[in-house]
Amino acid sequence: MEITADMIKALRAKTNAGVLDCRKALQESNGDYQKALAWLQEKGMAMAANRADRAASNGTIEIYSHGGGRVGVMVEVNCETDFVARSEQFRTLAHEIALQIAANDPRYVRSEDIPADELEKEAERAKLRGKDEGKNGIIIDKIVEGALDKYRDEVALLRQAYIRDESMTVEKLIMQNVAAIGENVVVRRFQRWELGESAGRS
Repeated sequence: MEITADMIKALRAKTNAGVLDCRKALQESNGDYQKALAWLQEKGMAMAANRADRAASNGTIEIYSHGGGRVGVMVEVNCETDFVARSEQFRTLAHEIALQIAANDPRYVRSEDIPADELEKEAERAKLRGKDEGKNGIIIDKIVEGALDKYRDEVALLRQAYIRDESMTVEKLIMQNVAAIGENVVVRRFQRWELGESAGRS
């Protein structure tokens, strides 16, 4: 199948990957857009894994205010070089991450950051719900497992569905950008404030 400039353009718009990568993905997928998208996402994940141990000490602190000042977000996103830190693509990614935090109110960057006692409480709640519904044994274990997965998806930023495209997670969004930028990208930390919320909320 002939790979056209419009096909490449559409794939680039979705993934931010380079022209040559988009052409290669479409060739490997025989022009199938969805397969090409999956190919690029897998490549992005592989590239991100290869770069994960590289130091990311440059970057930006993105500050975002939403709803007429009712919600504020500050997020630190790191990359390897000052050159990439100043690029439009990296700045756009940092802004998208800040929007995600404002909209979906995650509490942690990664699921590994969730304290064990918090997960234990969620597991206990799920067990009690299962018992109230008359479930037992393996069914309860499956209910708990499902509840913990859902909880991680809600509170861990990288596991959340991306607000502009729920078919991908924030982690996949970042990995796509890693593939396009060619550097390791790390969300270091963030803080979200909402007008009138309890001072104890971190």
